[in-house]
Amino acid sequence: MDLNCDLGEGLGNEHLLMPFISSCNIACGGHAGSVDIMDRVIGLAIENNVKIGAHPSFEDKVNFGRVILNISNGELMQSLTRQMELFKERAALQNTTVHHVKPHGALYHLITVSQEKAMVVVEAIQQVFGNLTMFVPYGSAIEVVAKVSGLTIMYEVFADRNYQDNLTLVSRKETNAILTSPEDIIQHVLSMERKSQVKTISGAMKMIKAETFCVHGDNQNVIPILQRLNEEFSID
Repeated sequence: MDLNCDLGEGLGNEHLLMPFISSCNIACGGHAGSVDIMDRVIGLAIENNVKIGAHPSFEDKVNFGRVILNISNGELMQSLTRQMELFKERAALQNTTVHHVKPHGALYHLITVSQEKAMVVVEAIQQVFGNLTMFVPYGSAIEVVAKVSGLTIMYEVFADRNYQDNLTLVSRKETNAILTSPEDIIQHVLSMERKSQVKTISGAMKMIKAETFCVHGDNQNVIPILQRLNEEFSID
């Protein structure tokens, strides 16, 4: 199993998480992070043999990239290109390469439904990196666009988030959005990993494809969650 975390977002707990994960998505300065943080987290990933991913977003630190910005496609393209070029440069300075890209927050959710914005994101990725891997949710607009454009994709699911019937995530504004119990998360992941099904908040079982599993670094129980996932699954 590939287990990933969003890192470099100002929590400073990366050194605690790295031993338990196989991929990381590092903030590129849009919603969080800085050059110094990028450099530190990239170094930690190299030390722990963790695959390195760029985690670009809407440039909005005030709202942590969780609000859709009303900007043009051209402005979005320039912003994403700027973030990813900086991240690529920082990785190169430590003699490593970027394995994947995973957009953050509101941008991630927007491109699951907007083919137009998905095309902008894919174009920006290809301009900076060429055809590398992109983490995408199953059944999304970005999945279709990425495939057509020639990007390699990995289907991402969220170990610590609940799903709606349409396979979108339950809003963080809702009390049942986030899973914090390690044992509940194990059952959630087992269903997705072994049965290709996710139980939604309505109780329905929906088909889903899962190749990389995300646990959020800011989950209040992130360490015990990662420990239990490592006990239950082979992480690679």
